[in-house]
Amino acid sequence: MSIIQDIKDSFRQQNNTLKQLILINVIVFVTLIVLRTVLYLTSGSWAYTGLMRFIALPSDPLVFITRPWTIITYFFTHEGFLHIIFNMLNLFWFGQLIREYLGEKKLLSLYVLGGIAGGLLYMLSYNLIPYFADRAAYAVMIGASASVLAVVVAAATLIPNYTFNLILIGPVRIKYIAAFLVILSISGAVGDNAGGNIAHLGGALFGWLFVKQLQRGRDMGRPLHSTMDFFTNLFKRRPKLKVTHRQKATVGNDSRPSSGYHTGYAGKPSQMEIDLILDKISVSGYESLSKEEKQKLFQASQKD
Repeated sequence: MSIIQDIKDSFRQQNNTLKQLILINVIVFVTLIVLRTVLYLTSGSWAYTGLMRFIALPSDPLVFITRPWTIITYFFTHEGFLHIIFNMLNLFWFGQLIREYLGEKKLLSLYVLGGIAGGLLYMLSYNLIPYFADRAAYAVMIGASASVLAVVVAAATLIPNYTFNLILIGPVRIKYIAAFLVILSISGAVGDNAGGNIAHLGGALFGWLFVKQLQRGRDMGRPLHSTMDFFTNLFKRRPKLKVTHRQKATVGNDSRPSSGYHTGYAGKPSQMEIDLILDKISVSGYESLSKEEKQKLFQASQKD
């Protein structure tokens, strides 16, 4: 089928993190819909409930210890149409900004680590705050909202005056959109979806902290990518060694062997230059950058 081939092509492409994250969420969502329908029609609803408990994040630390993978699987899992649509639209809109200004790796860091931060705050709150004490024994959480809000707040922290044109409202700076979503989560921290809203706040806090640390030259996502690179290299096929004979160059009196690589990169912006540009964006907005500064920022994003 062409759809399956399109999905395969999307995961084979490099620098395609945003689309891949959205596809994983959609694939999991569709798979769960099909399984739920089949299992409920065949009187196997108990099996579906068990499956959801297997991938949802539990609030009970003792249960979590037996299912540590749920700190990752929960933020790729949705059940409601509005839930996944709202999350994926926000991820697409704000994720494009992060990808453009900071690069693919920073987007992945924000999504994964923001989700983990939200999940940890959720578990801590349900076990340390008396208000949630009677819910902790059976509560579970799913949804990418914490990860998405980390991306939203990071974009708003980086370029607060960037403007989106909203239907029926008009142009709105993204710092106000992020502030509205954070306030909405705060107001829901004592409602029916209290745990989910607490997780949102954990993701939002991480998104803000991530950009602030990045502007100081510290990448909070580096351990994540080092770990991913380690496991990737474990399963990567090593090329077979070939024995070749080198010939010395005989042009003039120069007998040095020729080299097939360069040790420097012309025009490569330094980390200090990128930090200064990011600081300028956070103070005056992207529109205040000169053409040369925009080009340096673009080169840095391609570098990631």
